[in-house]
Amino acid sequence: MKKVAAILTVLAISAAPAIAANQGGFVDPNAPAATQQAPASGGFVGPTGTVTTAEKAKTFSDDTWVTLRGKIEQRIGGDHYVFRDASGTVNVDIDHKRWNGQTITPQDTVEIQGEVDKDWNSVEIDVKQINKMK
Repeated sequence: MKKVAAILTVLAISAAPAIAANQGGFVDPNAPAATQQAPASGGFVGPTGTVTTAEKAKTFSDDTWVTLRGKIEQRIGGDHYVFRDASGTVNVDIDHKRWNGQTITPQDTVEIQGEVDKDWNSVEIDVKQINKMK
C-alpha cells in the first residue's frame, strides 16, 4: 500500500509542470492595445521594435536584431535570397521552416525579422520570421 501511495505522489508532482506549461507566453501590459495579439503557441506579444532599412542593417554589429519591410527579389541559391527595400538590397538566409506555408512572390511586400550575420567580407540577415504584408 505504501508503494502505491508513493507512486501516486511522484506522478502527481511530475504532472504539475506539464499542466502549467499550456498557459502561453508573455503579454506586455504596457503595450498599446492595438499591438496586442493573443499568443497562438506562446512567446512574446507586443511591439516588435522599429523597422530599419536594408542599407542601415548592413552597418549594424553581428547578431543585432532587425526588422525590415520590402520585397524578396530573387533566389540566389539554397536558402539565400536577395531582399530589396527603398534603400537598396541585402542578402537574406531563410530556412525552409520559416516560410510557415506562405507563398511569396517578388510582387509581395513582406516583413522579415532576424539577426545580422557578419562574416569577414559579407553581411546577410538570418531570418527568424517572415510575414506577408496585407
